Amino acid sequence: MSLVDELKSAVTPRAALLVVGVFALQLLFITSYVGALHHPKPTDVPFGVVGPQQVSTVLMERLEKLPGDPLDPRVVADADEARDQILNRDIDGALIVDPRGRTDTLLVASGGGTVLSSTLEQMFTRLEAANQRTVRTVDVAPASPQDFDGLSAFYLVVGWCVGGYICAAILAISAGSRPANRERAIIRLGVLALYSALGGLGGAIIVGPILGALPGSVAALWGLGTLVVFAVGAATLALQSVFGIVGIGLAILLVVVAGNPSAGGAFPLPMLPPFWRAIGPYLPPGAGTWAARSIAYFKGNDMTASMVTLAVWAVVGSGVTLVMSSLRRKPGTERIAGEVGAPGGAGEAGGAGGARTA
Repeated sequence: MSLVDELKSAVTPRAALLVVGVFALQLLFITSYVGALHHPKPTDVPFGVVGPQQVSTVLMERLEKLPGDPLDPRVVADADEARDQILNRDIDGALIVDPRGRTDTLLVASGGGTVLSSTLEQMFTRLEAANQRTVRTVDVAPASPQDFDGLSAFYLVVGWCVGGYICAAILAISAGSRPANRERAIIRLGVLALYSALGGLGGAIIVGPILGALPGSVAALWGLGTLVVFAVGAATLALQSVFGIVGIGLAILLVVVAGNPSAGGAFPLPMLPPFWRAIGPYLPPGAGTWAARSIAYFKGNDMTASMVTLAVWAVVGSGVTLVMSSLRRKPGTERIAGEVGAPGGAGEAGGAGGARTA
């Protein structure tokens, strides 16, 4: 057999297409991460201004005219209201002007991301110095000393997401990407649910009692983790049901390539470029990271939108998986494992069995 014949036998058109897809995924990964994170800068950061009406009006005008629109300022009634809005995650910081002295107070919340809080501190130190004033910083929701740069919540959610799509991928690859019938689909979803509960609990215990990286309720983090893992896993099962093995790549595209850099982990959402800031809250890593930080540092405030987002991923993913399992197959389809294995070998037999019994 010639080298060309060997090449044609070794590299099927399907395999070649999959390699091209992996290559495209690799380039998208680089583009997404570098595009989102290479030049972080604050844009339209929700920010409160507290002070006498005349002073706050003038300050608001100055802040609105800053180059690059780093802030989205709004007048807040008093210091207590400013603290409440920060803890409710309505604003990311506030300046309390003291008209009787020359030192103002900057309120920040490093629990929402230390990069953003330190950026605000540097910004207002310069602005106040230009007016011969000083600023003292008060952190109303400080990050844990064991939570370097406030990244633990992000890494926790990334771990949950990875577990979700790998578990779903293994369930599919081992026995056919589309379940053979609705009962088998329900079994897969049941296995995924059990795995999600265990994974959520494990992650919550590791970052809480074991490492002390995140404060907050272990039970709440457990519930969040269960939902994150199941949402990602169900979405992956759905994509595999529709697109076959390519669905695994699509899950990675959504969760890893698009979801991780837009999650607000390394840099909070107000510091990301517009595209990533827009999609982040609607993808599992972003929704999970926001909710985990709310549990850890903001008394569980402002989690509704994130929990609804994760629930939608879970419900839609489960629904698509069940619907696709009810559709009739064409003869000879869903031999995924066999196509991965050598022709006529154990891999092919496994694929045929998987297609019949998944």
